[in-house]
Amino acid sequence: MIKNLQLKSEQVRLRLLNVIYKAKAGHIGGGLSSANILTALYFHVLNVDSREPKKKDRDRFIMSKGHSVEILYSVLEAAGFISKETLDSYGDYASALAGHPTIKIPGVEVSSGALGHGLSVGVGMAISAKMNQEAYKTFVLMGDGEQAEGSIYEAAMSGSHYKLDNLVGIIDRNGLQISDKTEEVMTLEPMRERWEAFGWEVLEMNGNDMENIIKTFESINYQNKKPHLIISKSTKGQGISYMENVLKWHHGVPSQEEFIQASDEIEQRIAQLEK
Repeated sequence: MIKNLQLKSEQVRLRLLNVIYKAKAGHIGGGLSSANILTALYFHVLNVDSREPKKKDRDRFIMSKGHSVEILYSVLEAAGFISKETLDSYGDYASALAGHPTIKIPGVEVSSGALGHGLSVGVGMAISAKMNQEAYKTFVLMGDGEQAEGSIYEAAMSGSHYKLDNLVGIIDRNGLQISDKTEEVMTLEPMRERWEAFGWEVLEMNGNDMENIIKTFESINYQNKKPHLIISKSTKGQGISYMENVLKWHHGVPSQEEFIQASDEIEQRIAQLEK
């Protein structure tokens, strides 16, 4: 299972690279750092069905770091929510795919991208599930730079106040944001202690390691009367050597030479995983 998820994640990375290279725009660094998380969610964790994207008991996923939408689109294509032709249109005039998630796209629950809003919406969905005695869970993927938004901490207080053990927040903790290292822009540590002080169960995982990601998701106790927060320690640009931990790849577009090198690196890993 882990090897299959690793293979799927590499295929999604390659698709992300091609999409951004063709469109000549996009946020590739944060997409690569969250590729494993999204692959694990859509191919192992979430109760979702691309044939019935609005089924009542589906789990809800919110991409709060909406600027990294290209990786979400790539995973939605791999999972069958959108077609190859639709994804190929990204960046074209009148394409259905915007630069942030919109609810017009199957599999997208919330139009997002205004940072700091996703967790608040997730709290609302989780409360709704409790009120209506529905079993679905809500997952929210946030960026670490996004943690400077005050609205996140209002949502954090609400999550514990209402004992939302059906809510999972995930922070893609790659340490870089658009202008600098996160700690240079706004001190975020001690992140774990801060969330625990808000009354959340906090887990940490290696977001570059698929086996560790799966073990972490499977260890969540959904009956402990606490919302859950996973700090996913990852590498911005993960999987393309010259992009890793380099600030300019927050939203850089590779040259033709860089594109070929990146494709070769990913394709070599895919070939190894397919053996």
